[in-house]
Amino acid sequence: MLRVVIVDDEQHCCDNLQWLLNEYCPGVEVVGVSNGAEEGLLQIRQLQPQLVFLDVEMPVTDGFAMLERLSGIDFDLIFTTAYDQYAIRAIRFGALDYLLKPVDKDELQAAVAKSLHRPSPNALDRQLAALLTHVRQNNAGIQKIALPTLHGYELVPVDDILLCESNSNYTDIRLTDGRHFLISRTLKEVEELLDGAPFLRVHNSFLVNLDYAIRYMKGEGGSLVLKNEVTVPVSRSKKEELLKRITHLPA
Repeated sequence: MLRVVIVDDEQHCCDNLQWLLNEYCPGVEVVGVSNGAEEGLLQIRQLQPQLVFLDVEMPVTDGFAMLERLSGIDFDLIFTTAYDQYAIRAIRFGALDYLLKPVDKDELQAAVAKSLHRPSPNALDRQLAALLTHVRQNNAGIQKIALPTLHGYELVPVDDILLCESNSNYTDIRLTDGRHFLISRTLKEVEELLDGAPFLRVHNSFLVNLDYAIRYMKGEGGSLVLKNEVTVPVSRSKKEELLKRITHLPA
């Protein structure tokens, strides 16, 4: 049985999630339910769950701050949150799982199944490092994003990303040092993750880091030359926005 602890300050959310787990997730046992960070930390330390459902928005100490108080993570983790774009973006930065409230039973079953088949939560510390760095700095300074690899996750500074190229439902992320990471997210999802950083979608297939732009070549849409003489096309619809960005003219 997969031992589960639920941490959520709203009792009705705890009750609903526990009912869904009991009804639709065989092989799961809810061993603890708490309504705040202090009680949640105590239950995690005492009950040693294998999976924790953690609410992001809690008074006094939210879910992110609660995680910072744990000396180590030896359990799997699924965040629960109402629709909060910042929280979701932060969670995606760390490549972690989340469920939107009210929790849908099919999404819950998929998340639990994923947890059951994950070989070990050993990579979670690295993922949380990316998430907590993002949360603490709140889009200021160097950020890191967790990119999945065969052996776990590579924590990559956002500043090291040269460009991202669409590959159907995957995205090829290219770094300034020549390394590539093919991740199972669409370019649109990656664009949302990197919103606010010096990135611009210059073409349906390309998202580029303008900090590494070297020159713009004129044409119908034109093309943009990046560091290492990497050249990407610019679509007609993005040409005006690009020129405003690189010449620092007001939008």
